[in-house]
Amino acid sequence: MKKLLLLCCTLLLLGACGQKEATAENKVTKGDSTMSEQFFGKWEGNIETPNGALPIIVDLQKDSGTLSVPAQGLSNFPFKSVSYTGDHVKVSINLNGSAIEIAGALKNEQIEATFQQNGGKYPLILKSYKEQPITYDTLKIPGQQGDLTVALQKASTSPSPVALIIAGSGPTDKDGNSALAGKNNSLKMLAEGLAQEGIATVRYDKRGLGDNQALLTKEEDGTFDQYVDDAVQILQTLMADEAYSSVHVIGHSEGSLIGLLAAQKTGVDSFISIAGAGRPLDEVLLEQLKGQLAPKLFNESTDILTSLKQGEQVKNISPELQALFRPSVQPFLISLLKYNPAEELAKVKSRVLLVQGTTDLQVKEADAEALKKSKHEAKLLYMEGMNHVLKKAPADRAGNLATYADPSLPLHEELLPAIQQFINNGK
Repeated sequence: MKKLLLLCCTLLLLGACGQKEATAENKVTKGDSTMSEQFFGKWEGNIETPNGALPIIVDLQKDSGTLSVPAQGLSNFPFKSVSYTGDHVKVSINLNGSAIEIAGALKNEQIEATFQQNGGKYPLILKSYKEQPITYDTLKIPGQQGDLTVALQKASTSPSPVALIIAGSGPTDKDGNSALAGKNNSLKMLAEGLAQEGIATVRYDKRGLGDNQALLTKEEDGTFDQYVDDAVQILQTLMADEAYSSVHVIGHSEGSLIGLLAAQKTGVDSFISIAGAGRPLDEVLLEQLKGQLAPKLFNESTDILTSLKQGEQVKNISPELQALFRPSVQPFLISLLKYNPAEELAKVKSRVLLVQGTTDLQVKEADAEALKKSKHEAKLLYMEGMNHVLKKAPADRAGNLATYADPSLPLHEELLPAIQQFINNGK
């Protein structure tokens, strides 16, 4: 959840979802060959849009080039043309009829550029791409419409406890990174940190995203219950594996609701909610929208949510609200709105730990209190100064949001010890 709680790919390159290894005509114009060779190779950076940073990877070669947008499932999409002139580079891409241009100059070992698409022009700084070391094993788990690809972070000893980490809403991947929020590596850090403490973890990209993009090719076919079924399938697989002494669920944000519903169905040893909403989505969403929308649009949003909660789709949506309530995402919203997290948590038989940051801009302490009220025996921990991406952050909005795209920041210092103790000691 960020700003308008966008739940799916809604930023630039929207038409890119579902495209992989596409083909296109490549044309290359070469200028000074000596200078152009300095461009050759992979570059990474964030397109700075009004809605947040969108990470991309550009591969510049002598006679070709490709664009990748991991958060939107776009992999190695070829350029239409690329030209090198002195210390300047210009790239053109035709992406599903959308014209994209990247133009920049090489300065101080980075490319200072602009990214243009459909009339919008955004700053872009490209730096030399650094391959991220793979610290996990990849597993395939049978699921609906195909196998789920999951990342297993092994512990140093076996058998060991294992925790399934479930990411939050929208295009948030298994590492906690998002096309909306940026790259912060929060869940990657959580998985690696727990493994060092003797707790194995499994995390995964939800269907329609990243490694599991192919499991959902049409947005309108996606439902929240599919997410729950996927989590249940993974948990049942882990529970049947003798390599694990106990099985736990860690759900972050929307992943908290997915996790608690999966915990109901599987009887895991414990459930840990981090920044989980304690109220139905419509209440949380309207609270967020009230300060951001004009009264007319806010009233329209209220009416739309009322209809969706009754299971009725809405045809006429104002352009300003299309990103949030577009027809293709309404089946997902309908399936999600039927759940009240607090009521559902009361049905969980496992031990429960509730973790809430005091500087979280999206989920408030009132949500944690609502969850605690429904499950009196649950343990509630407040992390002083922890925000929604699990980092130490100030309360002011600008400073808080700056941490969303800074993977160099460590996790809040109290988070890992608290989770490790709860899983290992049952306290």
